[in-house]
Amino acid sequence: MRAPAFRNASCLKQATTRTAVRFAALVHAVAIASGSLLSACTSLGPTTIIADRFDYSAAIADSWKQQTLLNIVKLRYMDLPVFVDVASVVSGYSLQAGVSVNGTLSSARAVQGDFIAAGVQGVYTDRPTITYTPATGQRFVHGLMEPIDPRNIFFMLQSGYAADFLLGMTVESLNGVRNRSTASGMMREADPEFVRAISLMREVQAAGAFAMRVEEDKTRGSMAVLFFRREDMPAGVIAKVDEIRRLLRLPPDRQRFVLRYSPARGAEDELSVNSRSMLQIMLALSSYMDVPDEHLAERSALPGVERTSPAAEDETVRIRCGKAKPADAYVAVRYRDYWFWIDQGDLRTKRALNAVMLFFTLVDTASKETLPLITIPAQ
Repeated sequence: MRAPAFRNASCLKQATTRTAVRFAALVHAVAIASGSLLSACTSLGPTTIIADRFDYSAAIADSWKQQTLLNIVKLRYMDLPVFVDVASVVSGYSLQAGVSVNGTLSSARAVQGDFIAAGVQGVYTDRPTITYTPATGQRFVHGLMEPIDPRNIFFMLQSGYAADFLLGMTVESLNGVRNRSTASGMMREADPEFVRAISLMREVQAAGAFAMRVEEDKTRGSMAVLFFRREDMPAGVIAKVDEIRRLLRLPPDRQRFVLRYSPARGAEDELSVNSRSMLQIMLALSSYMDVPDEHLAERSALPGVERTSPAAEDETVRIRCGKAKPADAYVAVRYRDYWFWIDQGDLRTKRALNAVMLFFTLVDTASKETLPLITIPAQ
């Protein structure tokens, strides 16, 4: 009578042992999975740098382009431009992982049998904090309306910007010879001498026939000086330099000219540069913008430039408009139920918009107010 009882106890012990082994194996597998998940948490921060750095950089650049274009469009409608800067971007991440294991070990004769349940849970949270700072105050307005320093303009020429393009955008006059202007809402065409002079300056620039440097003078202080080179220059380039002197009313026997901001012609050894402010540059660019006929008819927008020929259209910048959103535009904004955009293949207008954005870095438009203090709790 004892032998069957012994055999039953032995079978129960073996079944219990097998169940315990399976349970232990499952717990071990869950532990390995959860350990791998938790170990991944230690490298969460570094792995976000590649994605975040380029994604945020692209988003800020695109929004900057859209904001600049929108303000140019608004100026054509005599609307107030508004600038909002991205002061800071802080990305906060959290990853929570959890593991649960439960089960029931039953006897050999139990009806319900053995039960084992295991689970792994993970929660990922991304909470970016972005601070925007409206550009306001006296310092911003002063920077927006103050003319750009002439030496900054000519330093940009030294860095490779084409003379006809850059001077055509940034100056009202050179030595009293006037550029095209949109002052007071009225358009005035450029003097023929100005157009010819900046075209020649581009050719002379390509030949390396002029250069600029900053000199220190005991009475005048720091000053920018423009040099016209004659040594080792071909006769054709020298002839173009002489024509530039004649067009801009510069003395023919001088090679060195001090750059000065002035609306009128100055001394014999000076090149008077009547540079534009950021507001003037944006107004000038807005005059090349297409405007819906209904807006021109109701006089809600300023009249634009008459394009007399397809060739003239190709040589100028152009901001297009239409009811439908463009499929592939370099930048597009919506204003008054119309879309305004720059074509992806319009290199001249793209360069003009990029130059406007660069000009903002040359003027001091930052506010004196300190940025708000951000406290980010640790998670």
